[in-house]
Amino acid sequence: MRKFALFTTLAISISAQAQITDPVATEVWNPIPRVVGFQGTSPIPSDAIILFNGTNLEQWVSDKDGSKAQWEVKDGIVTVKAGTGDIKTKQKFGSCQLHLEFRTPAVVEGNGQGRGNSGVFFQEKYEVQILDNYNNSTYPNGQCAAVYKQHIPLVNACKGPGEWQTYDIIFTAPVFNKDGVKVAPGYFTVIHNGILVQNHVEIKGTTEYIGLPKNDAHGMGSIKLQDHGNPMSFRNIWIREL
Repeated sequence: MRKFALFTTLAISISAQAQITDPVATEVWNPIPRVVGFQGTSPIPSDAIILFNGTNLEQWVSDKDGSKAQWEVKDGIVTVKAGTGDIKTKQKFGSCQLHLEFRTPAVVEGNGQGRGNSGVFFQEKYEVQILDNYNNSTYPNGQCAAVYKQHIPLVNACKGPGEWQTYDIIFTAPVFNKDGVKVAPGYFTVIHNGILVQNHVEIKGTTEYIGLPKNDAHGMGSIKLQDHGNPMSFRNIWIREL
């Protein structure tokens, strides 16, 4: 029976192919992709929202209480002010493309998770780890570019302490139905310093330091940067809604 079904399917496919003689028959003309250029002479896409422009933190608030973000802004760079807490965007996002540049401290202090630690959270729940893993070992599912405690990066693409590094991250948000049941998982694709390190990996649930991921229903959420006590620096942060 299975052989007959396979033969029938193959025969139909061959028959359909034989009937197409005009190349126009397989051309698709709609929808037409909209044009996306760049903002001035910069490499920032024309439809991107600039989250940090190098001069202020007007797009950000404290994650603790929604008050003004207290990290230090100087010379086009924002640096963690240890103890002031995480900061998050005022605007909430779903699926998106995020670009950011980060720098671990030039003066090396600590080791493992205590060295150059931060993180970028999507919808305040799903973390891509930021860590100085240049000649610094830790558990691989917690190293730089890991989907924290869920997916180990394909390679270690870290630059040395004090060097600027880039993340380009594609986040596909999970989908929940009206009953709060997850009906489609989220995904991450991460490019670290131009190198693919996470290839459309499925997000298992929320980022948890202790315990397993959770999958409680939620809507859109902020982008959050972590204060882990290290003077991490960031610049050129922009996002495209997908």
